Amino acid sequence: MKGLCILGATGSIGVSTLDVVSRHPDKYNVVALTANTNIDALYEQCLTHKPEYAVVVNEAKAAELKAKLADTEIKVLSGTKALEEVSSLDQVDSVMAAIVGAAGLLPSLAAAKKGKTVLLANKEALVMSGDIFMQAVTESGATLLPIDSEHNAIFQCMPSGYTAGDTAKQARRILLTASGGPFRETPIEELESVTPDQAVAHPKWDMGRKISVDSATMMNKGLELIEACLLFNMSPDDIQVVIHKQSIIHSMVDYVDGSVLAQMGNPDMRTPIAHAMAYPERFDSGVAPLDIFEVAQMDFEKPNLQRFPCLRLAQEAITAGGIMPTVLNAANEIAVEAFLNEKVKFTDIALIIEQSMAQFKADCADTLAHILAADKNARDVAENIIEALNR
Repeated sequence: MKGLCILGATGSIGVSTLDVVSRHPDKYNVVALTANTNIDALYEQCLTHKPEYAVVVNEAKAAELKAKLADTEIKVLSGTKALEEVSSLDQVDSVMAAIVGAAGLLPSLAAAKKGKTVLLANKEALVMSGDIFMQAVTESGATLLPIDSEHNAIFQCMPSGYTAGDTAKQARRILLTASGGPFRETPIEELESVTPDQAVAHPKWDMGRKISVDSATMMNKGLELIEACLLFNMSPDDIQVVIHKQSIIHSMVDYVDGSVLAQMGNPDMRTPIAHAMAYPERFDSGVAPLDIFEVAQMDFEKPNLQRFPCLRLAQEAITAGGIMPTVLNAANEIAVEAFLNEKVKFTDIALIIEQSMAQFKADCADTLAHILAADKNARDVAENIIEALNR
């Protein structure tokens, strides 16, 4: 049995991971589960899966959970350092890195440095740290398996024996699919009045609020573009974003001989989770078989960058390189939070990001300290821009 740590156990990816684990109790032993503040959900997960450790980032909430679990042998830890601690435990073989946003960087990187099998669902960790993260994977001998449905699809379409970070010389192009979110056909002039509830109502995927907003702006696809460049060692010019509203083809790889391989399936995150957890074998995910006759038709279109300026900004960030992807991500997190709290308009998200990026140069992102400083500075700049918008 493999020891498993789930970073972000109460989020949608964490819940889906535990669903897959429950189908294969002979293959995985849950060593640690972590959450930010949702102790009610974490408590129920602890009773069901009986981990050795439970981590709650919020100290007060951790104390509450510790009291609730007083009659068990589960050790309750608190704080961000505890996330790094449990992801590095000797008894942990695989780490599901599913914490949303920059908060997932350090524990995901800690797992990579310890040579774990890193099941990477946190795209921001790779976007922020780029080459540093990939270098840690190489130096430690860690196994990096992508969980995002698109990157997992690309990985599945790569040649046999492919390792994340390598160049597949026979692959000439990646076709990165996107649903287009809830506003794919909304008149552009109406986007200004979009509400948070409308933005989080994704037509195909069940995701957290932040990721759902990113999907609505297509920043999610922009971050995935940056991540794909790093995971598959390809230029942004060799990655084409394709809007595919049915979300049945999860991505494609175009080969030099003219073959295009696509990975297909129902839109359910348990498929890529199960693929990565069973790799290089396969096992049941609980996902219903795809009924191709029910699908009947598949549509594809180019993204409109006027409608989705966040995708353009992500392309500019990865082309510039250095700290710019970090700045992009930090400004986006602040802007999305402000939108969800109804402090700015939906269309202000891209404006805040663009104005934030304009205040930075693409300095070299050669150390973790440099990256973390850029992240903090970009957040401060974005906060100031939001303040100015509200004057």
